[in-house]
Amino acid sequence: MSQKQYSVPSMNDIEPRLDDVDDDGGRSCADSIDSDLKAKPTNTLGSVQLRNPITNDVILVPTPSNDPNDPLNWSRGYRIYIALISCAAIFMAQFLAAGPSVDMIEIVEDIFGISPSDPGYSSALAKMSYAFSGASLAQGMSNLIYMPLIIKYGRRPVYIISFLIYGGCSLWAGLAKGYSSELAARLVMGFAGGSAECVAPLTIADTFFLHERGLIMSYYSAALSCGVSGGIILSGLVTIHQSWRVVYYVAAGMIWTLVLLIIFTMPETAYQRNAPDPPEEPNKASDEPQATHRETAIPPKKSYSQQMRLFNPAFTQESLLTLFWRPVPLLFLPSVLWGTLAMSVAIGTFVAISSNFATAFTATYNWSTWQCGLTYIAVLIGATAGVYGGGLLSDKIADWLTQRRDGIREPEMRLPTVTISLILCPVSLILYGVGIQNSLHWIVPVIGLGLLGFVITQVSNVALVYAIDAHRPIAGEVVVSQLSFKGVF
Repeated sequence: MSQKQYSVPSMNDIEPRLDDVDDDGGRSCADSIDSDLKAKPTNTLGSVQLRNPITNDVILVPTPSNDPNDPLNWSRGYRIYIALISCAAIFMAQFLAAGPSVDMIEIVEDIFGISPSDPGYSSALAKMSYAFSGASLAQGMSNLIYMPLIIKYGRRPVYIISFLIYGGCSLWAGLAKGYSSELAARLVMGFAGGSAECVAPLTIADTFFLHERGLIMSYYSAALSCGVSGGIILSGLVTIHQSWRVVYYVAAGMIWTLVLLIIFTMPETAYQRNAPDPPEEPNKASDEPQATHRETAIPPKKSYSQQMRLFNPAFTQESLLTLFWRPVPLLFLPSVLWGTLAMSVAIGTFVAISSNFATAFTATYNWSTWQCGLTYIAVLIGATAGVYGGGLLSDKIADWLTQRRDGIREPEMRLPTVTISLILCPVSLILYGVGIQNSLHWIVPVIGLGLLGFVITQVSNVALVYAIDAHRPIAGEVVVSQLSFKGVF
């Protein structure tokens, strides 16, 4: 649970009131204000004092230290840059997860050497589908392996090493000549790319305050769906004049470019934040006031080479086995279970549609591969709108409820925003299913895809931020529980 911090305004900034002083002048204005500033007790998990009850100013949670190496003390522009790098990583992780699936017909013809009219085509198509679904499963379950390493050794080494492997597997998948080689390449690729799913939310939580996370996390959620959409759109366009293999070559170059940016511009964001010292007991043996003075040494700012080193001392003394097991029982926490189920419904529906949309549009509207891919522009538009619906709107509603509670923020204050997706999710599925089934105008199922893009972004963002706010000390394990088990459900 986040440590509660209170910002006490200066006495010079507060006008005294006549009713604060008794008839004898014995009660001072300062006594009244000190009494007013005492926070109301909060028993809800994750509740924090986010606004000053007197000035209504935002209280920074977590409280930044005086250490210049504290990520919370970095400039806002630099922190946003780090968030964008994290979003680019999750974009690329999803880019190859489902993007090339739009080229499934071309891939099967090339790998198996058969055409759709051949007897064994259906069996070959099913086998190649395993390569994509298996990669998605490996991507989700890999979080169980990555999270102990991230918590113990930091975000930076996991990012760099896993994405170097990810880029190599992308090149491998593009060069593969047989099914076994293509399957192995995609399975390892999924495992390597899965690191971005769990590193990105922790990086954002490391570098942004509680009242800022909603909007920034919505960029992460948008990158999840935009990565799939961008991969499908580009993969479809490439096949107009090039082989499907070019998609993997281009992706490998983009991934390794991102690795260079991480190596040279993104420092380690994991930071050991010390708890504030407990208040000292007064000396009861003496009535004389006790004056105490404590100086805390401010560490020097790290040099560029120190910031960009690959490995740092371990951030925890807990064993990797302990860290590996911890996310499993967390699944039974109500907030984590709800978030996992919510993400499973939204993302699972999206994956199911993405696996057959090309066949559906081809059979219904007689479209080519690249035309089918362009339908996912609607998903990009919906995901962009979801940035506001799951981020800024969520922050505004939570902030409004916080002010009504005298500055006390509870994680559940974000949940009312999800009512929008509760309505739009079934509407999107009806538009898509009925439009395809009854051969309605192509805009009908495309609108359904756009609404689904909004739902995925909003629900994923609110579910993740809600769980992180409720369990901040174990945010890493909470993220792993949600991202890993969403694939199981």
